[in-house]
Order: sequence, then C-alpha cells, then structure tokens
Amino acid sequence: MTTGPSTDSVPTVNRWWSVWRQLPLLVALVALWCFLWDHIDLLTVVSGILLAVLVTRTLYLPPVLLSGRFNPWRGLLLGLRMMFDVVVASLQVAWFSINPWWKPMNSIIAVQLLTRSDLVTTLTAEAISVVPGTVVVDIDRERGLLYLHALGTRTEADLERTHRDVLGTEERIVLAIGTHAQAASVREARRERRRQRREGLPRDIRSKEER
Repeated sequence: MTTGPSTDSVPTVNRWWSVWRQLPLLVALVALWCFLWDHIDLLTVVSGILLAVLVTRTLYLPPVLLSGRFNPWRGLLLGLRMMFDVVVASLQVAWFSINPWWKPMNSIIAVQLLTRSDLVTTLTAEAISVVPGTVVVDIDRERGLLYLHALGTRTEADLERTHRDVLGTEERIVLAIGTHAQAASVREARRERRRQRREGLPRDIRSKEER
C-alpha cells in the first residue's frame, strides 16, 4: 500500500521558518542591548540574546514578519524623499513661526492605509512623525487607520495633499521592503487614485479642524 508523505515535519518547518524571519528583530534587540551598555563582550552579547528571546516569547505582541525582500533602488528613493520632505517641511514651519500674519488652522485627519502589515504601519507612522508639521496621534490597528495632526490645513486642497503624502509615504515603504503582493496592491491603488483625480471624484477625508 502506497502512502503519502508524512506531515509530521510540517510544524517544525513552519516553526523554523518563523524563527528565521524573526531573526532580524532578534539581532536588532541584541544590538540595542549592547548600545545601552556601551560595551561589547561575551557576557553582554549572551545576556542580550537571552533577553531578546525572553521578550519575544513571553510578552504578547503581534509577530513582526519581514517580507524577506528589499529593493535597493526603491530604498534609495525612499531615503532621498524623506530627506527632501524634512527639509521642505522644516522651512515651512520656520516661516510659519516668524510670519506675523499667519493664523494657525490645524486638523486631525484619519487616513485609511492600503496595507494591514504592522511593520509597514509602524514605519509609515514613524516616517510621517519625523517630518515637521505632522505627527501621528493614534493608530487603529484593526482597521488600518492613522490619525495624525497636520499643521496648516486651511483648505480642502491642504487636506487632500496631506492625505496624498501619507499614502505616498506608505507606498514608497511597501515598494522598498514590502511583499510582491503588497507592492502590486499599492500600485493598483495608485492607479485608482489617479483615475479618481482625472474624473474629479470626491475622496472621503475625515478631519476635525482646530482653530
């Protein structure tokens, strides 16, 4: 009688694959531990490894699974765009602070992200908060919503620009480190946004103005 291949090894393979994908996170935690001690020796490295394993195994956190993909060209474009945005936003905020005629009108904006990846969501929130004038105030992980405080949103065009900048940041992050499926999804969403702009379709941007 012919039998199919045994499935006893499948959980082991999945477990080891999960560990392998979590390896960069463990390495980062060990490196952070060494930086905190400002000293690298055998004891520091071993204690860092034990602490990293203990933290990732005992504290309930959603798994941060890396895609295993990195596009160097997209990564370079992401870094250059980040530096450009920081410089431009810094000049704008500096001008606002010295302009005696400028009247602040800010907003709390809810932006629906295109992906549900915890890693992409976190990196997008960090990238947005680094740029002066915008800061993430809350994240709805279940629905993939970012709530951010945006400076100088006086018109609908300002709200649309802020919304577009957030999705553009997420798109660049996904194209640099996301999976192929995520990259295809954000490209499709970009084409849809361009179609909506050409046809003049309204976009749902929820905001609360602060005067």
